[in-house]
Amino acid sequence: MFGGNSGNNSSSKSSTSTSVGVDTLIGRQTEILGDVRFTGGLHVDGKIKGKVIASADKAAALSVSEHGSIEGDVRVPNVVLNGTVTGDVHASQKIALSAKARITGNVFYRIIEMESGSKVNGQLVHDDGTGASENFSGGTAAKTEGGSDPQSDELSEARRVKGIVNG
Repeated sequence: MFGGNSGNNSSSKSSTSTSVGVDTLIGRQTEILGDVRFTGGLHVDGKIKGKVIASADKAAALSVSEHGSIEGDVRVPNVVLNGTVTGDVHASQKIALSAKARITGNVFYRIIEMESGSKVNGQLVHDDGTGASENFSGGTAAKTEGGSDPQSDELSEARRVKGIVNG
């Protein structure tokens, strides 16, 4: 996807729905504090401390290199991960975990591909498209129905991302 282009060879692997060009690149020496919202393709070589959210476009894709990391929830239809994510990952279309992928959090997926060596420290929750996984554990609906204040949940998340400990 990001390697050198050896020409338009039709005998190479056929393109899939996750083959999206990179519109935005977060470089290796870049650290972003705050949520990232994007359309199209996003490639992360650096660090993001905040949520990563794609537009409603089903073709939107996120790729994280082995040097990239995200501390926060990810909501992107197509994910290719070879780096680290600390937070829940919601891939409404497909997630591919390469050998160096590390996730600490739950993974909500429709299609998953895992290479040997990838690690998930959390639950794998299949989403068959009915939206049933939205009410599973970390879903917003489950939190608000349980009686906790969603605004305080956001405040707690912001403090966690900024490294502020509640006293």
